[in-house]
Amino acid sequence: MTGRVEGKVALVTGAARGQGRSHALRLAQEGADIIAVDIESQIGSVPYAMSSSEDMAETVRQIEALDRRIVATRADVRDSAALRAAVDDGVAQLGRLDIVSANAGIFSFGTLEELSDEEWNDMLAVNLTGVWHTVKAATPHLRANGGGSMILTSSTAGLLAIPNIGHYVAAKHGVVGLMKTAALELAPDNIRVNSVHPTSVDTDMIQNAATYALFAPDLPESERTKETLASRFAAMNVLPVPWVEAVDISNAVLWLASDESRYVTGLELKVDAGQTLK
Repeated sequence: MTGRVEGKVALVTGAARGQGRSHALRLAQEGADIIAVDIESQIGSVPYAMSSSEDMAETVRQIEALDRRIVATRADVRDSAALRAAVDDGVAQLGRLDIVSANAGIFSFGTLEELSDEEWNDMLAVNLTGVWHTVKAATPHLRANGGGSMILTSSTAGLLAIPNIGHYVAAKHGVVGLMKTAALELAPDNIRVNSVHPTSVDTDMIQNAATYALFAPDLPESERTKETLASRFAAMNVLPVPWVEAVDISNAVLWLASDESRYVTGLELKVDAGQTLK
């Protein structure tokens, strides 16, 4: 089956790399044009390198190689006005908005006692408030279009309690509440709102020295590699895999974006290799 979102326009936040790029590509492969947004810079409390303008340029290149249109804008989801301007400009250029993938997110670590105010505030601002900003910026365009589909990226941490990432857990649980409320409020406008809940995904968000240190404090830094850490990641899942690929989440996003799920709203869709069964 091809062309599952043919003729539609999708907004993807955090589109410069990782899951966001994967979502944009998967939707473009099935016929969508893309409004891509990313911060393309570093946030001080994030312990790994974030996206760059070069990353976004590569996303643009890959989308255009599929002969799809893309409007890419550097904007921070924490900045409501900048995000709204990016969405408005993308819709003005591409003519409509049908699909929203509120994917932008960050990750950091610390017990609730250890976390700094900066770490807490940045996490909530990006991973929860940024999703609200995205919903708010997109809603008028979806309503004007007669409806559409919003997919909010949560996590297994939006369904479970996990130590050392309490601020992330709080934000991702908040996304679930936001999703359910939006699903109720926007249903009369034929706007569906759902969330996706990945386990660990093989992207730069987990494949970095800071995450490896969290998972293997007993190992010297030189031995903390993707290969040696795989078994520790796998221990969190029921299926015998350490992590899933970004495209596995993208396929779930695509289904929720397509008419195949036309009566699905308010769903917490887990792509978690069974992690939440434990």
